[in-house]
Amino acid sequence: MPDQPRAEYRTRLARHRERYEALSRGDARLAALRLATFGALIVVAALVWRLDLARWWLLAPVAIFASLVVRHDRLLKRREATAGAIAFYERGLARTEDRWVGTGEPGDRFRDDTHPYATDLDLFGQGSMFELLSIARTRAGEATLAAWLTRPAAPAAITLRHEAVTELTPAIDLRETLAGAAAEVRASVDDDGLVSWAERPPTLAPTWLRTAAVLMTAATFLALAASLVSRDPTPLLLMLGLQTVFSLPQMKAVTRALHAAEGPARDLNVLSHLLGVVERESFRSGRLVALQGELGGSHRTASASIRRLERLVEMHDWQHNLIFAPIALVLLWGTHLAWAIEAWRGTYGAHVGTWLRAAGEFEALASLSAYRFEHPEDVFPEFAESGADGVGRHALFDGKELGHPLVPAAKMVRNDVRLEGDQRLLLVSGSNMSGKSTLLRTVGVNAVMAFAGAPVRAASLRISPLRVGATLRIQDSLQEGRSRFYAEITRVRQLADIAAGPVPLLFLLDELFHGTNSHDRYLGALGVLGSLLDRGAVGLVTTHDLALTSIATERAPHASNVHFEDRFEGGEMRFDYRIKPGPVTRSNALALMRAVGLDVEPA
Repeated sequence: MPDQPRAEYRTRLARHRERYEALSRGDARLAALRLATFGALIVVAALVWRLDLARWWLLAPVAIFASLVVRHDRLLKRREATAGAIAFYERGLARTEDRWVGTGEPGDRFRDDTHPYATDLDLFGQGSMFELLSIARTRAGEATLAAWLTRPAAPAAITLRHEAVTELTPAIDLRETLAGAAAEVRASVDDDGLVSWAERPPTLAPTWLRTAAVLMTAATFLALAASLVSRDPTPLLLMLGLQTVFSLPQMKAVTRALHAAEGPARDLNVLSHLLGVVERESFRSGRLVALQGELGGSHRTASASIRRLERLVEMHDWQHNLIFAPIALVLLWGTHLAWAIEAWRGTYGAHVGTWLRAAGEFEALASLSAYRFEHPEDVFPEFAESGADGVGRHALFDGKELGHPLVPAAKMVRNDVRLEGDQRLLLVSGSNMSGKSTLLRTVGVNAVMAFAGAPVRAASLRISPLRVGATLRIQDSLQEGRSRFYAEITRVRQLADIAAGPVPLLFLLDELFHGTNSHDRYLGALGVLGSLLDRGAVGLVTTHDLALTSIATERAPHASNVHFEDRFEGGEMRFDYRIKPGPVTRSNALALMRAVGLDVEPA
């Protein structure tokens, strides 16, 4: 049980709740003071008007009111940040207490029923592995974590992730700050649109027009000086006319460049808060140092570069001021800003995608580090090389005390599973609800976690590079006119193709071919499993059909039977969910039917 993480979260949560209450009291006080000051301002204004007092009497209440407004705004921002921290620790506490379902992002947009294992292993959706793992607030962070769960990494990349996750595990303050900095990102930042704007071809051309605009503005200043000295407006009027002739052909392109930058500048400004958090940290592990390096160039950091763009867009907003608008017109203000924004895109546009990817990877690593902090009993797997043995490629999966991360700790039962050498196939038989499918998911999810760079729910796990494939949630499709059996054999064919690839397959086949008759099921299973084993694959198959257990004899010594037992007590089925050697010897189907009141006795 993660008692230490739970205690830490509770302490921090209590501290933030106390601070929130104090800030709320301060909010009420400042609101009352603002109201009182505003009332005093009205009274003073009335006295000044009635008694014809000096106007400077108004300065004191105005200054006090303005000061209170600034202080109140800062307090509200601190309270909002504190509310975010409270939500951060409440969700963390929920994860440690196994009541987290529905509290996080389910990642539904990453669902793909054609993926060889994502749906089968509950990677996405409510109550999924993604919801348990993700503390990402950016779409890039969520996409990176989803990619890690669905695309196994090479051992070298996993080693770098382990180092980074280990360094980040105790960094609770950093994760809290990161969550606060990225609070607005998911809702406001359009990653694809941002990169598209940053990398699109130049809007303004040719480039000599920028130099011409500078010379034109300089000439306008000289004309203004000449007109003032000579008291003759002709030079200035002449230059204004030339400016109009120069500007009109570019007006549409300049306006388009300025308006196109407004949304990306806002998005980048939001993102810069998150990037700034990463830039300010000091890291030791190789991958974190590399990510930090991707956010800095030879001249300025990503956040500083973004602030420069933000200033340009703010300067464009000055044109909307009625007082400054005539001055902006004379100075070709919009034209110069449009060219400056285009220059910014030329210098930094190619880096925007890199900044997003770096931020996304950092958030994915932070998510794995939060999981490791909250589950200190979970361990990093040990990776073995995938070589060759006497029967083909050598695949290894050796897990001790494997458990499923989505099963609450109070209900979880651990089992050992070894697939190596002579034992490459486990035929799992047992009664309904005895734990067969959960075993397959346990093996699959831990393999997925291992190849994502995360800790695994086990006492230990030795594993070689593998590709995972499963048939646990195969469904029919009315829209496509497919039966479940057809969908299953299509998936099995997909897994056979994966098994023929360069990396061995770990297959997890639930109730193989149960949509056909016993004879065809047996022959089909014998052929398919034999083909997979011949290609170096390893895996588990569950079955209700006891005839399939004889495949272990057919494929000896590479296949073994294991089973789950049950017992019927007090009108209820009892399960211990522990693997035992050999095939199951009895079924609970009739007992379950009788338990729910079905008449199954022969007439």
